[in-house]
Amino acid sequence: MKVLLTGREGQIGGRLGRLLPGFCDCWSVARDDFDLGDVSALHAALEQFKPALIINAAAYTDVDGAEDHKEMAFALNAKAPKVMADWAMTNSAALIHYSSDYVYDGTGEEPWTEVDTPNPVNAYGESKLAGDRAIAESGAAHLILRTSWIYAAEGRNFLRTMLRLGAEREELSVVDDQIGAPTPASVVASVTAEILNQSKGDIVELFRRKGGVIHCAAMGETSWRGFAESIFKGACKRGAELRVKHLNGISTREYPRPARRPGNSRLVMARLKSDFGIETPHWRDGLSHVLDEIYA
Repeated sequence: MKVLLTGREGQIGGRLGRLLPGFCDCWSVARDDFDLGDVSALHAALEQFKPALIINAAAYTDVDGAEDHKEMAFALNAKAPKVMADWAMTNSAALIHYSSDYVYDGTGEEPWTEVDTPNPVNAYGESKLAGDRAIAESGAAHLILRTSWIYAAEGRNFLRTMLRLGAEREELSVVDDQIGAPTPASVVASVTAEILNQSKGDIVELFRRKGGVIHCAAMGETSWRGFAESIFKGACKRGAELRVKHLNGISTREYPRPARRPGNSRLVMARLKSDFGIETPHWRDGLSHVLDEIYA
């Protein structure tokens, strides 16, 4: 099966780039290969490679930056997925796309299900939701994996930031009223690969039966402060030399950012298990594996 993977330099795309070549003909592209915001260039790439499956791991992910660069965020998160979905529909191909917990407004205490109504509170969430809807409206066979709080051993993410700050400062303050599940990019990539294995070569037929939006995040929940605390404990256990001694919990209101954040990013993963028989690891186990990778 010919697969076009976008976002090769990203966290999920980087992991997929390691997994996919083993069982498919994969063409991985990065930002330097062509501009996904250039509709003509994207369409030309699709026509050149003619993939049976497009995996779109590329995205505009600067949540605060999207407030001032809304056009760019929508170009990458909404317009580009629409081009991919429309091409897939016309050419009987399939599409896998990655969405975000930020499409929800974060109110309430109950975890979000796939049938709950999205209501993003920032421009980034709006752009991601626009992409999800464009894909659904295209009629293409598709799977949208909606995930949360992605991080990896490499790249720019919360874990890497905490390790850097923990080595520089003795005291840190981290938000403790936003709740979700920190999810390693490797978990999302592994789920993707397992779903592809289940297709038995007919990915379009599988997505016609079981496609749409499916939540894909680690199990359990914590706050950003709780995540930071576990990062520091796990790093020290593995021999890291950190200066941080005091970790204070603060409210979102005490840490103003250009973009609002949802307070409740809990996701229900029941459909992932019922439709594909896949259970994701607890976020603590995922963190342990990532820290092992860093400090091996």
